[in-house]
Amino acid sequence: MLRALKADLHIHTCLSPCADLKMSPLAIAEQAKIKEIDIIGICDHNSAENVPALIKAANKYKICVLPGLEITSQEEVHILALFNELKPALRLQEIIYDNLPGENDEDTFGMQVVVNHKGEVLRFNKKLLIGASTLTVEDVVQTIHSLNGLAIAAHIDREGFSLIGQLGFIPEHLELDALEISPLISYEEASNKFDPNYPITCSSDAHFIGDIGKSFTTFYIEEGTTEEIKKAFLNKEGRKIIH
Repeated sequence: MLRALKADLHIHTCLSPCADLKMSPLAIAEQAKIKEIDIIGICDHNSAENVPALIKAANKYKICVLPGLEITSQEEVHILALFNELKPALRLQEIIYDNLPGENDEDTFGMQVVVNHKGEVLRFNKKLLIGASTLTVEDVVQTIHSLNGLAIAAHIDREGFSLIGQLGFIPEHLELDALEISPLISYEEASNKFDPNYPITCSSDAHFIGDIGKSFTTFYIEEGTTEEIKKAFLNKEGRKIIH
């Protein structure tokens, strides 16, 4: 049965060096429950190492977790990758790690904490997660699709690290599934400003607990899967985005 489900598809954990260390799996799941969010996308910078903990923490709240990453391309464009299952997200992580030079400097960029579902520290990631990979934006999108994921251009309205901010335009051949806008712009403004051929989503890009659910997208779908969200993007079989 089709129903309205609220989704915040861009949330960071304490693994992202720019995120608050209080962004633990339990805290994120609890806040999503408080904000009545049904689906969350966990998209740390260039990594999915905290996704397993989120899946376990969110289970008690019946919140759907879509494994994801926020990938930084060679051009310093941020692209969200979202999957139904953990395995392809971790495979994408391997590919990104193989193409992600540098080592993190905690004093400069912050700690990158890998935790369990209780928020207990397992280790510290030493990769330069805040950095840019050597993959072009075309490579990133193609790789996401090869693993049956959704590729969404992150915070398209922002000057920094967005597709338009970095390139000045959306390449015609780039097969994006959707554009994401930040909380700084409304759907109405975005629909008038950006290419109408692309569906538009809005997420919080939360780096702090209080920002979770600050912005969200409501999908009229059957369940919280990437297949259902894809249908909503395409307005297929009664699925749609409710603005």
